[in-house]
Amino acid sequence: MISAEKNIPEEKIKEIIESALKTAYKKDYSQHRDEVVNVNLNFDTYEIDIELEKTIVKEVENPGLEISFEELGDDAEGFTEGDIIELDVTDEVMKDWGESFGRIASQAARQVIIQKLWDSEKEKIYELFKDKQGELIHVKVEMVEGGKVIFDYQGNQIVLPKSEQVSRDSYVAQQRYYLYIAEVIKEENSAPRVVLSRKRKELVPLIFAEHAPEIEEGVVEIDRVVRVPGVKTKMLVSTTFDEIDPVGTLIGQKGIRVKAVMDEIGGEKIDIIPNSADVSLVIKKSLSPATVISVDVNEEDAEVIAYIPEWERARAVWKNGLNVNLASQLTGYRISIEEVKEETK
Repeated sequence: MISAEKNIPEEKIKEIIESALKTAYKKDYSQHRDEVVNVNLNFDTYEIDIELEKTIVKEVENPGLEISFEELGDDAEGFTEGDIIELDVTDEVMKDWGESFGRIASQAARQVIIQKLWDSEKEKIYELFKDKQGELIHVKVEMVEGGKVIFDYQGNQIVLPKSEQVSRDSYVAQQRYYLYIAEVIKEENSAPRVVLSRKRKELVPLIFAEHAPEIEEGVVEIDRVVRVPGVKTKMLVSTTFDEIDPVGTLIGQKGIRVKAVMDEIGGEKIDIIPNSADVSLVIKKSLSPATVISVDVNEEDAEVIAYIPEWERARAVWKNGLNVNLASQLTGYRISIEEVKEETK
């Protein structure tokens, strides 16, 4: 049942339970910390074998790992010094079908099973995603549980953590969402880690690529993206083809393409800005939807003053300065807004 539910091979489950029993034995029965305990489960006969591994020596220096000919008595016949034997201690432990394990040992065994199952799931998910970092997947919600959203991916449960969710999203079972594979990490002495995200800025251009084949074909390029998840994204786009309008291509006829992407990210606003060698033009466009009369660019200090009609301030700055801040991030210039009463500047 565990194997089917967790999609982990039965042999792996067997290894995990054997490891847990080793832990329980060492808690309750081991006389020495460094004893080597071997456990074997037979799922066909419902038998458990527990054995201690010892090296035969003439004189014992480490009783945890060694046993003398004298201790073996008649059982030493046929063995030579240095041979490794296994001493069967199953009857001692299983005389009451395992009830002889104490509460602490049983809890330790349980914790080993839980931890190793968790580690096995992480390893399995890592193997699924190890070559997919930076890619997009389209997956179905299986359940929402305690702030985590659990998706089904090829019969496996994958988790979108609270920290990578967008508050604007409303996750519903059986509904499909795009997820960005943000990180796939495996470091020595730590469990592998796969981070899925709806927050990262890279999600948006990848969803555009699903709706605009010109991106995959290299006809239109998305040069830079900045984003406040759930609120607004701004993108700089370009093309090397004179006959192509990169902005219009991504917007689509009657806005069908950009609307499809906005629907996929919960209605988040998207500004698409044509890239250009003319910095002034890019900065003007980056302050969309505001109308900019003119700009003064200080290249040396990477600062800009944008002059706008006084009635456009709210649109240029937006809530908490979000629009102008995103424009600054997009262009790499610190943008200050100045209002003018007449459009003569």
